[in-house]
Amino acid sequence: MAVSGPSSGGGVFWQINITPLTDIFLVLLIIFMITASISVESAAHVGLPLAENTSPEKRGVVVTYTAEHEIFVNSKDIPASELQGALRDALARIDPKVVIFQGDRKVLLGDMVKILKVAKAAGADQIAIAAKRASVDEIERSLR
Repeated sequence: MAVSGPSSGGGVFWQINITPLTDIFLVLLIIFMITASISVESAAHVGLPLAENTSPEKRGVVVTYTAEHEIFVNSKDIPASELQGALRDALARIDPKVVIFQGDRKVLLGDMVKILKVAKAAGADQIAIAAKRASVDEIERSLR
């Protein structure tokens, strides 16, 4: 805060200098934007599970989601807008209503949750996530 008197004499005139305050807010805003983008980016990707013992699941509808945002239902390319109808048709033909999600390592968690939510709405009773068979050493390395 700066105090200056008018040149014509008389009372005291108070003038607030907000430039330093603006500078501080801008620096804080930049720091917040950088830390927010780093924390969102690091938490967004799904590390698909590794398992030492896996058993092939022959019964169920396999939904594959690629890193390029392509969706396949039982190896058939499906647009995202038609996913629920395709899943409903595929689940109607099988007795245990199981959907097996098979996704790329770069699949975002939000995308996976949306697809599994559509699968539940289409009538899936159970949802499974496909795992890659790995040795104990590979599993321990992925946990580090």
